[in-house]
Amino acid sequence: MGSGEVRFIGVVTRVDGDLSTIRVYEEFCPGLLGVESYSHLIILYWFHERDDAGHRGTLQVYPRRHGVNTLRGVYACRSPSRPNPVGHTVVELVGVDGCELTVRGLDAIEGSPLVDIKPYSPRSDSFPEARTPDWSKNGPPS
Repeated sequence: MGSGEVRFIGVVTRVDGDLSTIRVYEEFCPGLLGVESYSHLIILYWFHERDDAGHRGTLQVYPRRHGVNTLRGVYACRSPSRPNPVGHTVVELVGVDGCELTVRGLDAIEGSPLVDIKPYSPRSDSFPEARTPDWSKNGPPS
C-alpha cells in the first residue's frame, strides 16, 4: 500500500429511517473486537456520489440545509462537495452481529464506502463550550 492511499474497510448496506447497517469487509472484521463496549462510534465514510472533478473542485458553498444564503468556504461547513469527500458522523451503536454493525443516526446513504470507525469518547470528543456561528445552529444536525 502506498503512502496516502485510502482503503475502504466496508460499506453502508442498508438505511431504514434512523437505523443503518454497516458491513465491515471480512479482512477488517477482526478490528471490531471490543467495539460493542462503546455506546457511540465515529463513522468516517466516503461521499461516493460527490467523487468527481466538479464536486472535488468546490471550495465555497451556500449552506442551504441551515437556511443560510451567504457564501462559506467548505472548511467552514459540512458540505459533501469538497476536495476530499470524507463524511463524518457520531452514531449510536445499536448492535454488532459478526461483521455487521447496526447504528442509529448515520447520515450516509446506501452504498457509501466506509473509511474508518473510531470509538466515541466523551472525555476527548465532546467540547460543550465550543464556539460555532449562529447560522450553524439552524436546520438539521450535520
